[in-house]
Amino acid sequence: MDLRLTGQHVLVTGGSRGIGLACALEFLREGARVSIAGRNPEHLQKAQAQLKQQAGADLAIHAADLSDAQAALALVDAAERDGGPIDILVNSAGAAKLTPFAELSPAAWQAAMQAKFFSYINVTDPLIKRMAARGGGAVVNVIGMGGKVATIHHLAGGSANAALMLSTAGLAAAYAPQGVRVNAVNPALTLTERATAAIAADARQRQVPEDEALRQAQSRAPLGRLATPQDIADVVVFLASPRAAYVTGVVMSLDGATVPLVV
Repeated sequence: MDLRLTGQHVLVTGGSRGIGLACALEFLREGARVSIAGRNPEHLQKAQAQLKQQAGADLAIHAADLSDAQAALALVDAAERDGGPIDILVNSAGAAKLTPFAELSPAAWQAAMQAKFFSYINVTDPLIKRMAARGGGAVVNVIGMGGKVATIHHLAGGSANAALMLSTAGLAAAYAPQGVRVNAVNPALTLTERATAAIAADARQRQVPEDEALRQAQSRAPLGRLATPQDIADVVVFLASPRAAYVTGVVMSLDGATVPLVV
């Protein structure tokens, strides 16, 4: 299926690793022009080389701390100055620290909101207004099931995720008349570096081999495996494309029916 993304300028935050990196690759394969942003210049340069090798296309990289509103605005300005107006924004940057509930403090709650919620909003706010002024655009937020299903070791981060879910639905309604679509996906545990580290930590805590901890995690998934970044990227790219022209305000669970909810 031709997703009609050729020539579209896509900004992927958190594009140097994991789900963001997989999204950037798929957009390049669809003929889009891609800019990626992240905090670590070394990771960005490595991703740039990897994506050029895999997709045979150049892309722009931008280093920024997106929890800083001014840095996020400077990122948007730089990306549009270098690559032209941004047609599609994929937010995949930022992750709140996993903190046991007994260790939470007001500072920890605030840090989680800065790391996850504001790292998305600081980019979305200036860019969605520009999209609206131009009469079109698409935003896809990669959030996480922690905002839908409360877990006691991820309450602060889950609250940030829940706030992003609400802002996704609200911004979709607000900007639909200006031709801007806003959607979100909620991946469950996905085989990224962060997930691998979490599985390793679980294995140490329970004193079992890492491969056994991974097997147990996979066995709990109805599909018999955990999601890969590619699984998530395929959905993100479709939602961002004109093929999903009547899809907006959707928050889609990508957990392989681990939590079978009617939503």
